[in-house]
Amino acid sequence: MNNIFQELKKRLDEKATIVVGFKPTIFDFKIESDQKSANELLMSGKIQSVVDDYKEQQNELFAVKNPSMVYTPDFKKKFEDYYSALENESSVWQRGRWVYFPWLSKLSHILEENDFQLVRTARNKNLINKEEQDKFYKATIGIGGLSVGNSVALAIALQGGAKRIKLADLDRLALSNTNRIRTGVDNLGVLKVEMTARQIYEINPYAEVELFPEGLTKENIGKFFEELDIVIDELDNLAVKYLIREQAKKHKIAVVMAADNGDNAVVDIERYDLDPNTPFFQGRMGEVSYEMLSKLDKFGLGRMITKHVGPENVTERMQQSLLEMGKTIVSWPQLGGAALINGSAVAYCVRKILCGQPLENNRALISLDEKLVPNYNSAEEIEKRAKIAENFRKIFNL
Repeated sequence: MNNIFQELKKRLDEKATIVVGFKPTIFDFKIESDQKSANELLMSGKIQSVVDDYKEQQNELFAVKNPSMVYTPDFKKKFEDYYSALENESSVWQRGRWVYFPWLSKLSHILEENDFQLVRTARNKNLINKEEQDKFYKATIGIGGLSVGNSVALAIALQGGAKRIKLADLDRLALSNTNRIRTGVDNLGVLKVEMTARQIYEINPYAEVELFPEGLTKENIGKFFEELDIVIDELDNLAVKYLIREQAKKHKIAVVMAADNGDNAVVDIERYDLDPNTPFFQGRMGEVSYEMLSKLDKFGLGRMITKHVGPENVTERMQQSLLEMGKTIVSWPQLGGAALINGSAVAYCVRKILCGQPLENNRALISLDEKLVPNYNSAEEIEKRAKIAENFRKIFNL
């Protein structure tokens, strides 16, 4: 038995030295060198499975381009005739693109980019019109912080937005993250930027994802903001949040941020693109600076977060939790459901702003408690919450 474990450990140690990467390789099999490269991967055992439902993708493409035919009796025959014509023109295996995902050891056959995007977003119509979809896809988006930011990135990718995305986070996935980040234990220890990039590429292999695995710093934030159309701030570090707003003001781009609040969400929009003189954090923190925010201890951090969110908006259980940080809990609690709500809400704001639809400097409180809990807005419950909030203010001297 010991020999088995020794052999397993040896193999695991060997695997640990292999760099898998986060980016897929796209092959065009009309090009001989691409055929050769893919064959080398296959012969080396790096490709363990092949996915080829190209005909079904063509079926969907044919339907999207010919919607009036879909419910006619001869649709199937017309498609088969169309597909036979494609086969007669050239070998189907040389059509479209083949994508190798090194972290999955998988090769997939997909449509070329324009057709791929057309089919992928077909069910968005007319909720997102063609002009909006094009603007959304051509945008460059920056996301700092990949807890809630992971949900944001995936919501944007699912909606067919932002071919080009910049991701910044210095952390690796920990077990405690898996209550709110849509991933599995197979990614434990993987850099969050790499994990999120892989998830984006699995949705859209034609994406262009740039990683900032050192997080955002004074030294690299200028590069992060190059060519950005909008930035999403989901960082925990208040000082770096300040740097983001300095750059957003300089480059005249909007900042969208969401914070978990129990089962609920707080979404903030800061339109530095419309008004560069917009106060940082909409003035809710008062006069602050990078240096001051850098020196906050746990209590000061909790106080400043409370000040920004507003004591009256923090749920009772979140208030209790903030007071227990460093005593009975390690950090403020977050729930997976709230992360998903935040992801959807931020993706909505980003799409609306990029498409030129009217979203101003604003805050939205998304409260499931208010909508679903009986008597939430009764005079008795309102008075109770007001008293709790007042006590909370006194504790933090707000």
